[in-house]
Amino acid sequence: MDILVGISGASGMPYAKALITELKKGGHNVNVVISKGAYTVAKHERVVLPKPDYAEDDLAAPFASGSYKFDAMVIIPCSLKTLGEIAHGIGSTLITRAAEVCLKERRKLILVIRETPLSLVAIENMRLVTLAGGTVMPASPAFYPGPKGIDDVVGFMVGRVMDQLGLEHNLYKRWKGKDG
Repeated sequence: MDILVGISGASGMPYAKALITELKKGGHNVNVVISKGAYTVAKHERVVLPKPDYAEDDLAAPFASGSYKFDAMVIIPCSLKTLGEIAHGIGSTLITRAAEVCLKERRKLILVIRETPLSLVAIENMRLVTLAGGTVMPASPAFYPGPKGIDDVVGFMVGRVMDQLGLEHNLYKRWKGKDG
């Protein structure tokens, strides 16, 4: 698959790094765009971000056009600001423009929201993106797989994203009912 990964200014950079690693390990073509806000948050969290392939303001990048064929976009983490812009068709950055392209071309768009609590405005924006064809996934890890540490918690969420992309993985133990 040809996948664009957007990283916006919300806490949760380990999710993005793990997803990019897994996608590349699976042989997928991965391109990365990072928002200015994400750099600010990463600095506070003392996280090293992956090297971006395109600048946030590069609206001439291939992903900004519906005529460029790519399979999917994941924004992980997705800030509420980015969510709001996507929900209202504001394509002022490469991240929000590429998301707009995904929606209009009916391509897979996944937003991993990492905020809590959620205001009614955020919930309405999630509703609008969902109605437009996007998938909204709040970063809500499960504990039934018995995580041993933060890597397992991150792996569960990344695995759920890969499930939405239709990609195989072994990142978490799947639920098999009460007996297993």
